Amino acid sequence: MHVIATAGHVDHGKSTLLRALTGMEPDRWAAERDRGMTIDLGYVWGKLPSGGAVAFVDVPGHERFLGNMLAGVGPVPAVLFVVAADEGWMPQSGEHLAALDALGVRHGLLAVTRADLGDAPLAIAEARDYLRGTSLAGIAAVAVSPVTGAGLAELWGALDRMVHALPPPEPAAPVRLWVDRVFSVAGSGTVVTGTLGAGTIRVGDELQTSSGQRVRVRGLQALGQPVDRVSGVARVAVNARRTGRDELRRGTALLTPGRWWLTDRLDAWLDLSAPRQPADGPAEPPGGEAMLHIGSARVPARLRVLGTPHGTRFPVRLSLAAPLPLHVGDRALLCDEGRVRGARILGRVTVLDVSPPPLRRRGAAARRGAVLTGLPEVPDARAMLAQRGLLRRADLAPMGLAGDGNGGAGTAEPLAGDWLVDPDHVERLRERLREVVRAHQAADPLAPAMPTDAARQALALPDRRLVEALVEPPLAVVDGGIQDSRADRTLPPGPAAAVAQLRQELVARPFHPPEQERLAAAGLDRRALAAAERAGMLVRIADGVVLLPGADAQAAQVLRELPQPFTASAARQALDTTRRVLIPLLEHLDRHGYTERVDGTHRRCRP
Repeated sequence: MHVIATAGHVDHGKSTLLRALTGMEPDRWAAERDRGMTIDLGYVWGKLPSGGAVAFVDVPGHERFLGNMLAGVGPVPAVLFVVAADEGWMPQSGEHLAALDALGVRHGLLAVTRADLGDAPLAIAEARDYLRGTSLAGIAAVAVSPVTGAGLAELWGALDRMVHALPPPEPAAPVRLWVDRVFSVAGSGTVVTGTLGAGTIRVGDELQTSSGQRVRVRGLQALGQPVDRVSGVARVAVNARRTGRDELRRGTALLTPGRWWLTDRLDAWLDLSAPRQPADGPAEPPGGEAMLHIGSARVPARLRVLGTPHGTRFPVRLSLAAPLPLHVGDRALLCDEGRVRGARILGRVTVLDVSPPPLRRRGAAARRGAVLTGLPEVPDARAMLAQRGLLRRADLAPMGLAGDGNGGAGTAEPLAGDWLVDPDHVERLRERLREVVRAHQAADPLAPAMPTDAARQALALPDRRLVEALVEPPLAVVDGGIQDSRADRTLPPGPAAAVAQLRQELVARPFHPPEQERLAAAGLDRRALAAAERAGMLVRIADGVVLLPGADAQAAQVLRELPQPFTASAARQALDTTRRVLIPLLEHLDRHGYTERVDGTHRRCRP
C-alpha cells in the first residue's frame, strides 16, 4: 500500500478530485458536505494501474484548519498538491507548501483541477514558480477536470510512477503510529486510525502509548479489510484493548515499547527560512509560547534561544507541556496559533537531542548553543557520544541514534556496565580523578582513601562502576576507596609528634604499648593510628594494640629460645609484657606462621 496526502487552498477541488478518482466520499461529516468544505481529515483509497493500492488522506484547505492539515500530512511520505486552474496560486497554497517544505516532503504530484474552467498551462507555470527552491521543486504536473473526466487516466499514471519512486519502507523499524481518529465499535471497543510510516503491527502485539499506557492489538484493518499484520507505509485501523484509563485521542502515538524516547524537553535547530518570503524581512525567533506539531500531535511548547543564530537557523531549547515520543533527527513544525486567524507556521524544528542537560548556571545557554552548533545536521551515536561524554548503550535505540557508539565503524566496548564513554572524555575523567584523589588526601591525610562514591560525585558520574573503571596506576582501589600510591604519607604535625614519642617508648620496651585511653589522649585515635600504619611507622595487631614494624619477628625469635612447646604464661614472662598485649600478639604470630598451637594451652615455634 502507498499513502498520499492532499494539499492546497480551500475550495480548489481536493475532495472533488478524490471522489472522481476513487468513487468514495472523503468528507465524513454532514457539516463538511453541507458547507462544501473539508474541515477534518478524510480517507479514501483506490487501485493504481499497476495493481497496487493507494490510500489518500484528504486535508482541509482553510487557514483556520491548518492544524488539522498538519495532522494529516505529518506522517505521510508524498503529497498530491492541488491548484485550481480558474483561480491559480492562492495564500493557503503557499501556507501548505511552507509546511510540506519544512517537513521535508520531497515526493509529490501537482494536479491542476478545473482544467475545463481556466488556463491550466498558465496555472501549472505559476505553481512551478512557487515550487522552485522548495523540497517539491520539479515535481510532475497533470491538468485534470473531475467534472468532464479529462486527465484522470493521466493522473492515475502519474500517481503510479510517483509512488514507485518512493523510498522503500522499513518493516523492521520501530512502530510509531500517530493516531488521527478515535471511535468505538459495538462489540469491539476502541478503534484508532493512523498512517503507519514504518515498522510492522501484528494482531496480538503489545504496544505502548505516548503516555506510557500499554495497549494490546485485538484486530487490524487496512483499506477496510481485516488483516493479521500490516507494514508501513499504510493506512491502518487498530482495535486496541487498553490496560489503563488514559484516554486515546488524536495526537497520541502507538509505539514499539522501549524504542522511543519520551521527552518533554529537547534541543533542536529552529529554521525560519522555509515558511518565509523575501518580503518578510530578516528572520526573528519567536518568543514565549508556540505550538509544536509532529505527526498528528500538537503540544504547547516554551521556546528558549541558545546562543547565536546561523543565518535563519537558531539553536533552541523546547520545553513541552506533555511528553512526546521522539528520535534524534525528527522534523516538526513550530506554529503560532492565533484565536482568529488560526495557525501560522513559524519554522521547522530538527531534533538534535532528546535528553539534553539542564541549564542551571550563568552562561549555560550560550555554552549549550555552541555545543549544538558543532553537531552534524542529524547527529549519530559517535557525534552524540563526543558531545555528551558518556551514554548508555541501551539508550542509543530509543534516542534514534545510528551507529553503536563508534560511528558504525566497529563495536565500541562499554567502559563499565553498558556505559559507553568517549575516548577523549575518558582521559579527561582520569586526569580529574587523579586531581580529586590527591586533593582529598591532602585535605585529610589521616583518611585511608577517598570513598568511591565521593569520587563519583566529584566527577558528576551516574555510576560508581565508572569510577572504578577509571582507576589506573598510581591510583588503586583499596577497601572500597581510591588511593594514590605516590601521595605523600607524612602525618600532620600533631599525630607525627605523638607517633615519634610512641616509637621511642617501644624501642625501650618493644612489647609494652600504651593503653588505648593514653593513645587517644596523645591524639592517636583510630584514624591516626591507621594512617601511621599505612605510612609504615607502626603495626596494629588489635584494636588499641600497636607495635613497631618487625616486632612480631623479634617476638618469635625470643620465643624460639623457650623450651618447646611453651605456655602463654612462659611467653608473657619471656616477652616482659601483659596479657592484654600477649594474647593478640600470639594470635598474630599464629596467623603469620611464626607459631602454631599444640593443644589448648601450649604452642610451639614453627621451623
